[in-house]
Amino acid sequence: MASSSSPIIQPLFSNSNNSRTSSLNASTSTSYFSFPSSVRNFFNKKKFATTITAMAQPQRSAMQYNQVGDSNLVVSEITFGTMTFGEQNTEKEAHEMLSYAVEHGINTLDTAEMYPIPMKKETQGLTDVYIGNWLKSRPRDQIILATKVSGYSDRLSYIRDNAEILRVDAVNIKESVEKSLKRLNTDYIDLLQIHWPDRYVGLFGEFFYDPSKWRESVSFVEQLRAFQELINEGKVRYIGVSNETSYGVMEFINAAKAEGLPKIVSIQNSYSLLVRCKFEVDLVEVCHPYNCNVGLLCYSPLAGGALTGKYLDSESEASKKGRLQLFPGYMERYNKSISKEATTQYIEMAKKHGLSPVELALGFVRDRPFMTSTIIGATSVEQLKEDIDAFLTTQRPLSPDVMTDIETIFKRYKDPTTF
Repeated sequence: MASSSSPIIQPLFSNSNNSRTSSLNASTSTSYFSFPSSVRNFFNKKKFATTITAMAQPQRSAMQYNQVGDSNLVVSEITFGTMTFGEQNTEKEAHEMLSYAVEHGINTLDTAEMYPIPMKKETQGLTDVYIGNWLKSRPRDQIILATKVSGYSDRLSYIRDNAEILRVDAVNIKESVEKSLKRLNTDYIDLLQIHWPDRYVGLFGEFFYDPSKWRESVSFVEQLRAFQELINEGKVRYIGVSNETSYGVMEFINAAKAEGLPKIVSIQNSYSLLVRCKFEVDLVEVCHPYNCNVGLLCYSPLAGGALTGKYLDSESEASKKGRLQLFPGYMERYNKSISKEATTQYIEMAKKHGLSPVELALGFVRDRPFMTSTIIGATSVEQLKEDIDAFLTTQRPLSPDVMTDIETIFKRYKDPTTF
């Protein structure tokens, strides 16, 4: 197991006010990263730009690194999502992609105790195991490891030793962390997030809140106290939430203030050209650095792959190999809605501006002033390369003409997955 003697140190990616230079070995050359202390982004959040002095492609911009809320974590603008490991990807493929990601500037990995997807008792935890085996040959303090404890569920009881229903209470949280640490081959987790709330909320495509589904839930204070114990033990550095609402974020913030408990520093919610309203309506205000200062780590920036356009032709080879067809019912909101109409409009608009669908979709989320990091997944090194290239070679920021056209389409198709 990796040493936990000094888990708060990040020598490769530091948010120190003093400019620091570190090296990262790439497959063809060595890149040197310098981290200035200037505040760069729209919301006056510390955003760390890198300067690369030796690059094979001069047109590539530098990977950028952002501070997560008011934590000491400085994450790459791309987080590598790993939920396909153990289902769509073998361990060998997983290790190849992990190495490629790190060699190209990504320092943050996202996993969860329930992965891979789709959830199955036979495969649960394999994602962590693959990452843990890969970590054995890597300096632990150069990787920011984010994982998630599952929320309320009566379908995932097999994750716990003795539970009929998963809850986000002290017992469940502690058992989750101990098992995650073992699978991940590490002594500490950099960022532990609640995958979805213990209370009822509208989840995964459910747009409206249904009052009839309200249920008793674990108090915010109890959850935070459990996290406090794990932080005191050195097993967790920072905490965050996922698939959360403005109400939930504010309750966690207020409970932490009132009880002197740890503050959440991040929120991991879906955000893309097709899913904007739930975050933009009020979570932007809540998470603003001058308010609660909670960093957004967005997932599904390509809307489960829908924004690549590969599902527009259901008979295409790419469509047949994609998750939305491989796993019936999975993210069907992108197939059984007017999302296809909106996707067609965005793809035609991208072509007009000389952009690929991936460049448009990822360039859009990359440039949002409230974005801390974008979680991208891949099932091959080639796919991962395309995503990273979209961040680093696409004009930064996207031109005003492109943004004007995006907003024109958005006015017609606001969150089309709900219709």
